[in-house]
Amino acid sequence: MRSVNRLFALKTLALLLALLSLPFVTLAQGPAVHVSVDATKTGAPISRYIYGQFLEHGGNIVNEGVWAEMIADRKFYSPITSKAPEPPPGPAWMRRGPVRRWVPIGGDEAVTMDTTAPFTGDHSPLIKLDAEASHGIGQSGLALRKGKQYTGRIVLAFNSAAVVKVTLSWGTEASDRQTVTLRAHSIGSAFTRFPLKFLAQGDTEDGRIEITGSGTGSFHVGAVSLMPADNVEGFRAEVIAALKQLHSGVYRFPGGNFVSAYEWRNGVGEMDKRPPIYDPVWHAVQPNDVGTDEFLTLCRLLGVDPYITVNAGFGDAWSARELVEYTNGAATTPMGRWRAANGHPQPYNVKLWGIGNEPWGDYQMGSMSLPQFEIKHNLFAKAMKQVDPSIKLIAGGAMPDVMEGANQSKRINGQYVPDYLSAADWSGQLLLNCLDNIDMLSEHYYASGTEHTDLKLEKKVPISPPLSLIEWERAPAVQVRAKYEHYQEYLKRIPGLKDKPVPIAIDEWAYMGGGPNSYKVVPAYAWAFHEMFRHSDVFQLGAFTFATAMMSQTRTEAVLNPTGLVFKMYRDHFGVIPVAVSGDSPQPKPIFPAGGDQPAVNPGSDTYPLDVSAALSEDRKTLTVAVLNPSDGKQSMKLTISGVKLASQGKLWQMAPAKVDAVVAVGKAPELAVEEHSLVSMPEMIEAPPFSVGIYSFPIE
Repeated sequence: MRSVNRLFALKTLALLLALLSLPFVTLAQGPAVHVSVDATKTGAPISRYIYGQFLEHGGNIVNEGVWAEMIADRKFYSPITSKAPEPPPGPAWMRRGPVRRWVPIGGDEAVTMDTTAPFTGDHSPLIKLDAEASHGIGQSGLALRKGKQYTGRIVLAFNSAAVVKVTLSWGTEASDRQTVTLRAHSIGSAFTRFPLKFLAQGDTEDGRIEITGSGTGSFHVGAVSLMPADNVEGFRAEVIAALKQLHSGVYRFPGGNFVSAYEWRNGVGEMDKRPPIYDPVWHAVQPNDVGTDEFLTLCRLLGVDPYITVNAGFGDAWSARELVEYTNGAATTPMGRWRAANGHPQPYNVKLWGIGNEPWGDYQMGSMSLPQFEIKHNLFAKAMKQVDPSIKLIAGGAMPDVMEGANQSKRINGQYVPDYLSAADWSGQLLLNCLDNIDMLSEHYYASGTEHTDLKLEKKVPISPPLSLIEWERAPAVQVRAKYEHYQEYLKRIPGLKDKPVPIAIDEWAYMGGGPNSYKVVPAYAWAFHEMFRHSDVFQLGAFTFATAMMSQTRTEAVLNPTGLVFKMYRDHFGVIPVAVSGDSPQPKPIFPAGGDQPAVNPGSDTYPLDVSAALSEDRKTLTVAVLNPSDGKQSMKLTISGVKLASQGKLWQMAPAKVDAVVAVGKAPELAVEEHSLVSMPEMIEAPPFSVGIYSFPIE
């Protein structure tokens, strides 16, 4: 991910919010736009991967956003004392939910961190017992719901005939708790796993778990886990239910910046024994509970294809090769045998593999010069394909828009916007020198409607006065168009690219603005989809940042938000084979001069102020027409369809809220929905409500 841009966004958050709060000037309704759809002129099929998602171990996006574990620091990375630890440096804003920690019960002297024989990691807590009082550890801040069952486990080692009690409480009264009592019996001092089971009798956001003992001697705690009993193979049931609706096609994992310092072997094997580590990228403790096998389980649960990025930062080709063998190798291979021992005898057959994340960024762990990385990319490709020649390799590219926007080009050769195929054109050089080992090119963008590139000042500057709503909504599609234009230049300059086309995977993208769970970004994302559909031969994979951004969620609930709803609407109802759309109202010229992340031509169909896209279903038995009105005024279009005859009965799915910043969020009455309407014919005259997105669908006779 583009850390440079994210940090800049945080520093200027107040400015962005101020700009976004300014009123837009309403675009008055003009004469009806004439729109023609010619179903005989078709393009390359739209890949289902366009609707893909991205998950990264950034803070607790995965560990709390989709994984069901409720206990923080469950393997005791941090020492347990009554004094609150200093917060780590870095992006605490990435974490979800309150920061929770263990505290001693019975005084600091009751708990020591034993480094002699820890269960996992560097140390395990040793609880010294007292005959007069309970000693142990506790953690607050658990979200519990009345009538809900919670299950888990605890790993203990007894150094005496101690009695250990594990108590879950949801209030302050003696009746507001349930206790599981565990005894040493004859197991000796070996670490042993014990099951836990509780039934909460109250609602709270500040539940507490306590692990205490009484008597003489001591006991060790190796690890503890607690999840809602309705978890789905370790994942949050409500999150799985929400994300499954999207039919996203593909998920990318585990990073993102995170992957450049990630040791994948720490994330497989017995879960409780996987060591907790400090992630130097996002400055957070990583328990390694969600690793390769868990990610592939998630993909199975959601019905999507996996896309794994290997560590090409601190990582090496041998480790990448072993990861491919672990996922795809037969159970008779060394890594396949390990996978089978971990409970997964059948190969996963993962086909999509990324070599590194944003290797062009000097902020990446293990960053290196472009000529060196070209060698590294080819070494990785050779090693990985030796294991499985059928895999598809995705190279970590950066076209001039990215090299300018992240200020990396200037660092390399002094050019703010690099010349094509220059030393700072990362994508161009990779395509020149590694083409045989590239099946797809990774590209990222994070659009902004409140700042733009000033080519003369060679920096990003605030947009003043603010953009009209229609131009604000255009911003993500502008970035798609810029990448398309760069790709056309590569086709002119790299002969081999014509013989071996390399499609683009926009495997990180999002819009910085709009507010949480707001509809405001929905027309913007629909426009970006339309621009990808128009160039479906070039754009064949997307991975939105992040899958969790599809939802409004608390620690116990999750629903699709407006972003999730528009992804679902297009995935469920828009066609697969794009057809030609023309009109009599061209889009205006770009506001800013062409160069870097500013295209020479504005995205959009010749149907201004509307943007229209059309496609046939995969079996060519249905025609779909998507009508986007990104303006804040009602707009009209007169539609003509040629090449097919439509049936008299059809459907319209539409999002047209009363206000552009309508919200869908947990705990609130939804302010919008995808409305379904039955139609008796495809209307010749369409009235598109302000900032609306609609998909018309009619069978073909």
